[in-house]
Amino acid sequence: MSTQLAPPKTRRARFQDLGIRTASAAVLIPVALLGLILGGFVWDALIAVFFIGLLREWRALSHFEAPRTRNRFLLAGLAYAALPGLALLWLRNRPDVGLDDVLFLLLVVWMTDIGAYIVGRLVGGRKLAPAISPGKTVSGAIGGLLIGMLAGMIFAGGPLGLLPAAAISLVSQVGDLGESALKRRLDVKDSGNTIPGHGGLFDRLDGVLAAAPLAALLALLAQGGLPLWR
Repeated sequence: MSTQLAPPKTRRARFQDLGIRTASAAVLIPVALLGLILGGFVWDALIAVFFIGLLREWRALSHFEAPRTRNRFLLAGLAYAALPGLALLWLRNRPDVGLDDVLFLLLVVWMTDIGAYIVGRLVGGRKLAPAISPGKTVSGAIGGLLIGMLAGMIFAGGPLGLLPAAAISLVSQVGDLGESALKRRLDVKDSGNTIPGHGGLFDRLDGVLAAAPLAALLALLAQGGLPLWR
């Protein structure tokens, strides 16, 4: 009897998890986009909240007994959270093009993530890094790269968006793998439980955290007040 009842419970649990994930996304995405659009103090405050949340998660992961190792880990976490945070603050506050810069970054990272998931599921094939993240495939990585590049080109209104989008897409995927490697080393499934149904902030922002400093560098190299893909 218990064996027969197990599958429905599993499906119910999956639907409950999907509902929680959907509800969390329905709240967080509009809040993040609203903060981005408004800019100024609202965006700065939002980044500060995320920064504090990231530091709290990182501190919770520091289970090292040796004080020196723990302190080094905490300093690494401070840099890991601060550098992307400063990059996002600087990008958004660029006169005239700040909103477009951050939207370009987020669009490419998100479409890379979505594309990698869909193509990886549909095509499958060789694993990308089975020792780090068994679910990721080479086809998914390539698909994510191509879809991220396409999204960047469409947003930029032409082929000038291709190379910056490719660089951001690749770095975001490296960041995703890096976070997976860290969690495997620490023997944890998620970086935390900050976002119901999604795990921690690092779990959801790994690609953005990795790619934001690169986007800021591209913006620095752009001429005058032009957007980062120029």
